[in-house]
Amino acid sequence: MKIIFKACITLFSCGAISAEALDFEPIVLHPCPKALEDVGATEPADDAKWSLTLSPYTHHWKVSDEHKHVKLGALERNVSGGRFCGLALFNNSFGQPSAYLYAGRQWNGFAGVPNIFVKVSAGFIYGYKGEHKDVLYYNHSGFAPVVIPAVGYEFTKKDSANVTILGTAGLLFAYGRKF
Repeated sequence: MKIIFKACITLFSCGAISAEALDFEPIVLHPCPKALEDVGATEPADDAKWSLTLSPYTHHWKVSDEHKHVKLGALERNVSGGRFCGLALFNNSFGQPSAYLYAGRQWNGFAGVPNIFVKVSAGFIYGYKGEHKDVLYYNHSGFAPVVIPAVGYEFTKKDSANVTILGTAGLLFAYGRKF
């Protein structure tokens, strides 16, 4: 089995077998609804169609022994007109596994500064249950609608940092990478 695997790797890495030769169609994952796209706007560059966001720190407005360290990872698909859709997976402030499914828009060059951007997303959060269900308005069975704004700074065309405003809860600090 190892010999077959090594032979396949060698054939692909040397170019002896290509996806075209095997008649493979490239898989294009496009999870955003077509209605989200701005038809007249340009598409994002091929190396900027996706964004990965990681958050190492959340600052709570009110310190509580009940609060846990929030860990967040989000994957976004960027489409034309500065619009995007995504999914964030995180442990909320109470240690509950949570998710945020969303769509939104980003405006670049905010306040006349080319590297500053503003983002707004809207969607549904799942995960605030039990004694913490009332933390979010309109929470029903752990699902709640939310609108979340963020302000960020692009260090390069691919790397950025942003601060997400979590309403009355606090601020989430994150790093983003386009690919």
